[in-house]
Amino acid sequence: MRIADQWQDFEILDTSSGEKLERWGNTILIRPDPQVIWRPEKGPEWQKADARYNRSSAGGGSWQIYRSHPQFWTIGYRDLKFKISPTGFKHTGLFPEQAVNWDFSMNAIKNAGRKISVLNLFAYTGAASVACSAAGADVCHVDASKGMVAWAKENALLNGITNIRFIVDDCIKFVEREIRRGRRYDVIIMDPPSYGRGPGGEGWKLEDELYGLLTLCINVLSDDPLFFMLNSYTTGLSAGCMQHMLGCTVGEKFGGKVDADEIGLPVGTTGLNLPCGSTAIWHREEIRK
Repeated sequence: MRIADQWQDFEILDTSSGEKLERWGNTILIRPDPQVIWRPEKGPEWQKADARYNRSSAGGGSWQIYRSHPQFWTIGYRDLKFKISPTGFKHTGLFPEQAVNWDFSMNAIKNAGRKISVLNLFAYTGAASVACSAAGADVCHVDASKGMVAWAKENALLNGITNIRFIVDDCIKFVEREIRRGRRYDVIIMDPPSYGRGPGGEGWKLEDELYGLLTLCINVLSDDPLFFMLNSYTTGLSAGCMQHMLGCTVGEKFGGKVDADEIGLPVGTTGLNLPCGSTAIWHREEIRK
């Protein structure tokens, strides 16, 4: 497991009974996590939470406020800054475990010896877009949610970045148009949803659609791509499965190597690590994590 253990402004304080106790800067939140199936007794630090997200049996959920805290605030990772705000669907606008992938991306881009173009699909609030741009890449950020793209623009401005190309669009439709336009990218980063609806209301299930998505995206890679990063939070899609898919699509055409593993975060009280999904990365042999 690759562990995002370089944070100063974020930490998981404890985990128990389907929940995690997290510190985001000066704010402490309790959020549900399906991976937390262990049930040790919760200590007194849980009483310090400013808010807790409670799921509803009817779907969704809401925040229970214990102490007054800002509606939004900023935290930093290395030289990067991000806006944090608890949303109605439990998220805060950032996945801290992805810091290991920001580090990989920035290192690869800085050491490429050439200008790198990045396509970030299902790009959410733009942490990866900001990291790649800060490393010197030209970035195209695509997400179907207008609100998430607006948030990503805020994150870019927090970091003094003004040259990211932001696109509100269905990712598959956008890639199809880029193929017709003849546009190519040296890097593709994608974090597709586990479930969802397409632009015509059609159902989306990652396990069924991923292979077709990867074969489509090969057509917007440059002749000398640097890396292709695939993230997933789908528990039924293992790191090994993702590795195989990238190997028989991107690897089949370009050679290179595919590394894949779980990514996670350390838990303060136990010293153990919380699994937070998986990442598979196709890359040229000379790139090292």
